Amino acid sequence: MEGGKEFIFRSKLPDIYIPHHLPLHSYCFHNLTHYAQHPCLINAPTGAVYTYSEVDATARKVANGFNKLGVQQGEVVMILLPNCPEFVFAFLGASHRGAMATAANPFFTAAEIAKQASASKAKVVITQASYYDKVKDLDVKVVFVDAVPEGEGEGLLHFSQLCEDSEEVDVRIKGDDVVALPYSSGTTGLPKGVMLTHKGLVSSIAQQVDGENPNLYYDCDDTILCVLPLFHIYSLNSVLLCGLRAKATILLVPKFEINSLLSLIHKHRVSVAPVVPPIVLAIAKSPNLNNYDLSSIRLLKSGGAPLGKELQDTLRAKFPNASLGQGYGMTEAGPVLSMSLAFAKQPFHVKPGACGTVVRNAEMKIVDPETAHSLPTNHPGEICIRGHQIMKGYLNDGEATERTIDKDGWLHTGDIGYIDDDDELFIVDRLKELIKYKGFHAELEALLLTHPKISDAAVVPMKDEAAGEVPVAFVVTSNGYTDTTEDEIKLFISKQVVFYKRINRVFFIDAIPKSPSGKILRKDLRAKLAVADVPNPK
Repeated sequence: MEGGKEFIFRSKLPDIYIPHHLPLHSYCFHNLTHYAQHPCLINAPTGAVYTYSEVDATARKVANGFNKLGVQQGEVVMILLPNCPEFVFAFLGASHRGAMATAANPFFTAAEIAKQASASKAKVVITQASYYDKVKDLDVKVVFVDAVPEGEGEGLLHFSQLCEDSEEVDVRIKGDDVVALPYSSGTTGLPKGVMLTHKGLVSSIAQQVDGENPNLYYDCDDTILCVLPLFHIYSLNSVLLCGLRAKATILLVPKFEINSLLSLIHKHRVSVAPVVPPIVLAIAKSPNLNNYDLSSIRLLKSGGAPLGKELQDTLRAKFPNASLGQGYGMTEAGPVLSMSLAFAKQPFHVKPGACGTVVRNAEMKIVDPETAHSLPTNHPGEICIRGHQIMKGYLNDGEATERTIDKDGWLHTGDIGYIDDDDELFIVDRLKELIKYKGFHAELEALLLTHPKISDAAVVPMKDEAAGEVPVAFVVTSNGYTDTTEDEIKLFISKQVVFYKRINRVFFIDAIPKSPSGKILRKDLRAKLAVADVPNPK
């Protein structure tokens, strides 16, 4: 703030009308009669196709099934599944019932699943037989999308039993009712239930795909790749729900494997590919790209973590006819804060490394972490967002909610960034993970990934007596390059960056720890440094 002035940034695009009065499912399936027979979901493993009419009808039946199981309005259904049609039916069914859906990573341990089920007070869990051992001790009804385990006692149901009749329950849903309950560690601390409302998700989806000029992201002619896990809000919101609103066709892929993925893109003529940097890296480094016709892709959208300029340039060279851009999100923000206008039907020029501009119908400001004053362009500070799309709060945690959303309605992200003279947002680092010299880990990681002997990399701060903090690298070497040395990598970087950005140490590791959305778990790597639990450099 200069002289009492508050600097608030808005989208380059005009605000639009958003139908906040509609429940999420009604909004997504608006104008259903025009698209009733249009393909909605494709189940990649089987090739089964479900029309918009079939998806809507099944979701309504599932809502009635939840009611018969005793799920009341405002109660919680847990979904523990990979990407599959039943995930979609269960989520939409919970929305119709006026219930909340909380999704968990199927690879969580039994203890992690139990903690989320207990915290959310889940009444039902939807899962598959292979995960039964993880949920059998929960005090909930268990519904299986595949075979029901035999000899395990009564009370276990098959998903088809939720769909036995179409008698509908009369439910009055308000915009402020919670519909999705993802779990997030937030800016600090242990995972917390993030309460996303009907009004909030409708707002977020509209910010991405509604509006005449231009229509962003998707349309009904698109086939959208859904390989990112639906238990993560990025995929649930920006892939599935945005795809449904746009009446696109959504290709559900349960797991990522590079050659299988390329084959599916080729087979189904995928036009939009929402990805995270690890998938981008796998695509960019795949020697088999020329074996598949990938010309159908018109849009590559990366999110979840920063995508460096070098990797962007590599992708552009491999997909010269596709638009490429990044978005920036956070679960608590609903989740999208900014989006690249390279996605627009009438694309704007976008700078490499930029995360786009703040979404429509929202406000953003950059705040000095020490003074709490808002900052003008080109000054890094904490990113704050305000609008109808942000969370209602953390479930049963008013104190954490107050720390995250201030009295004026600004959600404080804990991320450091700046907005340039063209209103484009650039992420610098986490507030609690700030490397000296304003944080340049993303730049160094992007450079490391250009080294032919490195398949993945992460850069974190390490305490240094003289400098306070210095950057150190964790790297995964490509197959066959076991002779790669620390000095070789340090020299490679030192030739490309100013002296203070040089990497101080290099540690070799089998895999970079990452969240399901692709974000590097830097706290895990810093923990290794703290206890000296790192392999000796070569």
